[in-house]
Amino acid sequence: MNDKGDGAAMVLRPGRDIVASTVEELRGQWKAVLTPGTASLTVDLSGVGMVDSVGLGLLIATHNSLGKAGGRLRLTRVGPDILGLLRTMRLDKHFILEG
Repeated sequence: MNDKGDGAAMVLRPGRDIVASTVEELRGQWKAVLTPGTASLTVDLSGVGMVDSVGLGLLIATHNSLGKAGGRLRLTRVGPDILGLLRTMRLDKHFILEG
């Protein structure tokens, strides 16, 4: 996972599928870099071919945590399969999505 940011805005690049077998490790990494002052988070999904229900849970929990602090979650480089899943689940109404 790569990250960069100044506390106000952060970019995370998991670089692998966001599935049950990786979520706990990702959650720990994300918590370590997300500070209370983080206003927005961008998750670059390049290199992510699959997101399962547990991975969706991580994205939703992150979105909710940021929202409570007035922040936003943005997903970039969203592949067509993941984009279709997010639209089916109507999560495209909550996350900022960029192809």
